[in-house]
Amino acid sequence: MSTYRSPLHEMSETTPTDYWNDSCAIDELTYGIEHGAVGATTNPVIVVDVLKKAYGEWSGRIQELIEEHPNGTEDDIAWALIDAMATKAAALLMPTFEQTAGKKGRLSMQTSAKFYRNPKAMVEQAQHFATVIPNLNVKMPVTAAGVEGIEEATYRGISVNATVSFTVPQALAVGEAVERGLKRREADGHDVSEMAPVSTIMVGRTDDWIKVVANKRGIITDPGYLEWAGVAVMKHAYRLYQERGYRTRLLAAAYRNHHHWSQFIGGDVVLTIPYPWAQRFNGSDVAVSDRMDEPVDPRIVAELRAKFDDFRKAYDVDGMTVAEFDDYGATRRTLRQFIGGYAELCQMIRDVMVPNPDK
Repeated sequence: MSTYRSPLHEMSETTPTDYWNDSCAIDELTYGIEHGAVGATTNPVIVVDVLKKAYGEWSGRIQELIEEHPNGTEDDIAWALIDAMATKAAALLMPTFEQTAGKKGRLSMQTSAKFYRNPKAMVEQAQHFATVIPNLNVKMPVTAAGVEGIEEATYRGISVNATVSFTVPQALAVGEAVERGLKRREADGHDVSEMAPVSTIMVGRTDDWIKVVANKRGIITDPGYLEWAGVAVMKHAYRLYQERGYRTRLLAAAYRNHHHWSQFIGGDVVLTIPYPWAQRFNGSDVAVSDRMDEPVDPRIVAELRAKFDDFRKAYDVDGMTVAEFDDYGATRRTLRQFIGGYAELCQMIRDVMVPNPDK
């Protein structure tokens, strides 16, 4: 009998590094679980992608939801659909959730990106999500308001997945906010042993933004260096997390090249990998070996720091204050995309609720 394990499966079984599937699509999540995935994630952009790929699978359910909510707006139906998709995907992860006492086997559901300035609305939606699935992480953006919401949701016993995050200062703010929430919860006599918060760094989007800055400002550097910005940020944040003992795990997202996987192997981190990239990694000849503690070439970090103020903001511990998070370029770009993805989802719902008579 063959004992072959795919690279992702080997990583999952031989290192502390966890693999999540970056989608709630059932076929993609099934593939992920077969190759060692112990979690998954979703957001409105992902839901739109699922609908485009498998509309026939969900069109009937959308019509049922419209009928079940006779007074519902397209927003109501959109979020009911997100709940339905989450319920179906979360069921596949429940065995892992139960086997690990809640430490793994979780599905991340994202609060509305429109709430990025409203911590109360984020927390209220997080509490709703907790009624939908038990094996839950709630995604909140690392905006100024999001940091406040992350602490409060943690205090209320909800495991967070901090998202829309690209920098060391954001990751540290999340680590501190979760610690405050956990300590408040413990002080009230509640058990926190089964909570599993994570803090995302969207490493590929960090790279994307530095490349945008290079083009906007006409900055010349070794083009290969631009592929290392997110890796440098992630590794710096990881070292600081280990030193400070945060009870939050870092999570790498937004894949652009194999460094965003291979350079983090061996770390006690989560890698949330899109299905196409998972297939590429599994078909690659990249060795599964511990690289998390290998530093990024200091020459690369030095040049990026020297030439890019936005890299210093991302890399340095004091690169930004919490009040400055909302104005960081990658934050604005990603919020706009997430809000746009939700608008596209609502448009797809609208086309069912109010069919275009001209077609």
